[in-house]
Amino acid sequence: MKTGFVNIFGKPNAGKSTLLNALMGEKMAIVSHKVQTTRHRIKAILSQDDYQIIFSDTPGIIDPKYKLHEKMMQAVKGSLEDADVALLIMDARDNKEECHEVFASLHLKAPALLVINKSDTIKEDVALQALVAFFEQQSYVKEVLVISALQKKGLDTLIERILFYLPEGAPFFEGDDLSDLPTKFFVGEIIREKIFELYHEELPYHATVLVQEFKEKNTLIKIGADIIVQRETQKGIILGEGGSMIKKLGTLARKDIEAFIDSKVFLELFVKVRPKWRDNELYLKEYGY
Repeated sequence: MKTGFVNIFGKPNAGKSTLLNALMGEKMAIVSHKVQTTRHRIKAILSQDDYQIIFSDTPGIIDPKYKLHEKMMQAVKGSLEDADVALLIMDARDNKEECHEVFASLHLKAPALLVINKSDTIKEDVALQALVAFFEQQSYVKEVLVISALQKKGLDTLIERILFYLPEGAPFFEGDDLSDLPTKFFVGEIIREKIFELYHEELPYHATVLVQEFKEKNTLIKIGADIIVQRETQKGIILGEGGSMIKKLGTLARKDIEAFIDSKVFLELFVKVRPKWRDNELYLKEYGY
């Protein structure tokens, strides 16, 4: 049996989370067209009769500006250390030299597959071939694969090549769990995704979500969550006029949470102001970073 850890690295918005979701056939990581949506390392367990792949989606690689960013980059660093195979993922439209610089700086010990994603956005085959040729010359790359995570193209070949490099071994996880993280974590992430969808500019980056209550009643699950922001004005924006925005947020989040946990949900959202939480060690710990 082939088994091991496959960790996904790349710049913000390369499509790491979309790829993870496509490979799992389940929504494991939140997705947004905005950069830096992923803040945690999310492990997803893909188990078949003859293999178990534990994927890790990691935050996009950035220069940290806050303690929160530093924590995000520590998640990347941790993933470098335990990878059996590394997937280096880039947007086909990205600057190849910049991506090369980021990937070379990782100093990977594990075999690395370079994955050119969003191939459907490149019309000329010549451009794509030049990209493939460039990365095939790099010493840290074992193979170059071209995919479209969104259109689910090239994923079977990707799994096949991952398995080629994975070691033989006993599975790390028993049963049919899809992750080592609790359901509560994913509920918080779904709410955070809706904040990225509904609110503009900087606000989603100033917000986080803490699930305080997760109780199974007879017919439904009662969930209470705090939305943490940095300023009173941001609280006003989250709530919206007469609470209209938070109502919208609650409705969208509840639908997705119900689909995710396959149960009726009663969702209560509260907005709390915690000045400069992104730079506060205690708050970051409390919010799971």
